[in-house]
Amino acid sequence: MKIENFEDLPLTPEVMKGIEELGFTELFPIQAQAMIPLLEGKDVIGQAQTGTGKTAAFGIPMVERVDPKNKRVQGLVLAPTRELAIQVAQRISRFSKYTRLKVLPVYGGESIGKQIR
Repeated sequence: MKIENFEDLPLTPEVMKGIEELGFTELFPIQAQAMIPLLEGKDVIGQAQTGTGKTAAFGIPMVERVDPKNKRVQGLVLAPTRELAIQVAQRISRFSKYTRLKVLPVYGGESIGKQIR
């Protein structure tokens, strides 16, 4: 089965609501190729141009695989800059808006205590 739209993916209603609120319908190629293997718990290495949906490609499966009852850290995204770390966290927060997950960017140059609060 060829996956072309977000509604073709096995996503929870809470995550789909966040995706729909963002206006996402069709998948970019990186999303179509990466999301099913990631949802299945497989490792994926992908590369795509800026603005082609890479954050959604890895972020949505990560949100889907997290157990909201488990209060421990279950996902980690490394970004090369503070700005990108904040941007990725904001986007993942929007996908997970209707779940009970917490998304927190942590980066250098700021007090860790201040960031956690």
